[in-house]
Formats: sequence, C-alpha cells, structure tokens
Amino acid sequence: MTQDVLISTDGKAGRIRLNRPGAIHALNTDMCVAMAEALDRWRGDTGIEAVMIDHAEGRGFCAGGDIRMVQESGKTDGKAARDFFRQEYRMNHRLFTYAKPVVAFMDGITMGGGVGISLPAKYRVATENTKFAMPETGIGLFPDVGGGWYLSRLPGRMGQYLALTGARIDGAECLALGLATHYLPANALDDAKRRITAEPQAIEAILDALSVEPPEAKITAHQEAIDRLFASDRLEDIFAALEEEGGEWGDKQLSVMRTKSPQTMKVSLKLLADGRTMPTFEDEMRQEFAVASHVCQRHDFIEGVRAVIIDKDNNPKWNPATPEGVSQHLIDQIFAPLPDDEAWTPA
Repeated sequence: MTQDVLISTDGKAGRIRLNRPGAIHALNTDMCVAMAEALDRWRGDTGIEAVMIDHAEGRGFCAGGDIRMVQESGKTDGKAARDFFRQEYRMNHRLFTYAKPVVAFMDGITMGGGVGISLPAKYRVATENTKFAMPETGIGLFPDVGGGWYLSRLPGRMGQYLALTGARIDGAECLALGLATHYLPANALDDAKRRITAEPQAIEAILDALSVEPPEAKITAHQEAIDRLFASDRLEDIFAALEEEGGEWGDKQLSVMRTKSPQTMKVSLKLLADGRTMPTFEDEMRQEFAVASHVCQRHDFIEGVRAVIIDKDNNPKWNPATPEGVSQHLIDQIFAPLPDDEAWTPA
C-alpha cells in the first residue's frame, strides 16, 4: 500500500488524506488505485456513512498529477502515461457516481488532478487559502479529469475563460461560481472534520453552521466581459475580440493566452463544446482518455513540461506556433476515438 495517500476510517467516515507534501500532493498512479479501492470497499460497508478527502500536511490540497512521469512516458511508448490517466479517470468516475456523501476540503492549491477529486464531491469546502486553477494549456495539455464536463457548466463563458487562460481564482470566487458549496475559515476545518466523523448524516448542517461570509468574489465583476470576449468556440475569434477590446484587463488576458499552446487551447474549446451536451460523465471520461492518450505523446506537451516544469525557462516553442496553424484535421486526429481494446472503461 502506498504511503503517498493515507486511507483510514474515523468513526462513521472513510478518510482519504493525500500525503505527498514535497509534490504538493500531486497524484500518481498508485495513489489513484488506492483511492479507488478504498471507495469500492466503503461502498458496501454499512458502518461508513460518508467519505472525507483532504491533505495530511504541508501547503496545498493537490497540485495536479505526476506530470514529469507522464512526460517521460510520452517521450517513449506512452504506456505508463496511459495507465496513469486510465486509473485516475476511473477514480474520478467512482467519485462522480458515489452514492454516499463525499466532502472535499479544497484548502490551498487545488489544480488539475486536485480539481478532479474535489468537483465530483457533493460538498466542496473552500477557504481563504484556496487557489483553484486548470492551468494545463500552459504545458501543452488540456483541462482533463472531467474538465470538459465541469467547466462547460459554469455560468456563461467562465469555463472557456478558465480553460484558455489557466486563471487562478480564490475560495470566494469558487463559491460564487458554484465550484465550492461552502466557504469556511481554514482554522475551522479540524472542528468540521471532527463533527462530521461523529455525525455524517449532518454534514450539510455542520458545514452551514461553520460557514462564514466570504470576501468579494472579484471574478464576477468580469463576467460580462468574459461572456462577450470568449463567446466563440473558435480560438481565432477570441484572440480577435481581445485584440479589438484593448484596455488593461483585455490586454492582460491576451498576453497570458499568447504564452499558451495554441493546439491545446483549441483542444480545450472543443472539449467544452462537446462536454456541454455529453450524455454521461462516463462518456466524458472516455473522450478525455482518448484525447489524453494522443496529446501526451505530442510535441507541445513534451515541450511544455520541459519549459515550465523541468528547465523552468518558461519559453516553450509551440508547434504549430499560432492558432491559425492548428488545422481542423489535427484537432480531429487528437479527438479520434481509440480502438475498443484500448478505450477507457469505468472498471
């Protein structure tokens, strides 16, 4: 059993505690398998009435996934990368379909893989420490772990904005957008967890009682501009709208997007367009797995991880280098379904 995630029971609650503080609790394959196995065990255990997900120590709830491993694998046959995505998405799907209430404590950095284990939870607790983002386009990846499902269901075009820019939002903004269900001060979390383990049937009342008035959600002031400027599902249209808009805020978004992979920004727009009408979360994960299987071996992902995470020169050389250079044929190739014997399944 991996020590990177601590699995235990406490009273009537199952506990999943991420325990890789040196990596800000980024998920690896063994962690995903251990979490899925625990969820399966507790599913039929009448003594367990709820599940709590948090982190054991250190800053951040969960900074994402094991991107260095995925990149190393992507440079060769991609098998280990595909295995990671397969197990991670199975765990995500179990959480999404779980009958017992799940509480995720999004205290600190909640990005990528951390989004994938918090957004399926019925109760999602943000704090003054929450830093939420889906920053994948900056490394030539896309907002996966159900990103196409969740982001496409945010108000207006907020999901497209978050997917393309990788913008970081705080706990108050998460609550305003519905990404979080409750806003608690971080110093109330231990009390919340104690009360929940004693009385899991009262989770909602416990979290309601400990909630405080959040600060102003700054992102909501930009909702109108986001809906207008990010209205199109064509990346070229969004760039043109931002260029025409000008102004401090518009120029800032434009300069941020010019650092991102044009290829995976286009992938993200299609993912959200498809996700809006995806029949089930299982269908969403099947599509995202096919896309991830293709993207993890492409130039932009290998180069993006090199530039941002390994060498840290923050100067990736994208190929194609411009939105216009990313053809519809290339996007179609990335979204091509996998053969039946390679496709993702829930178990």
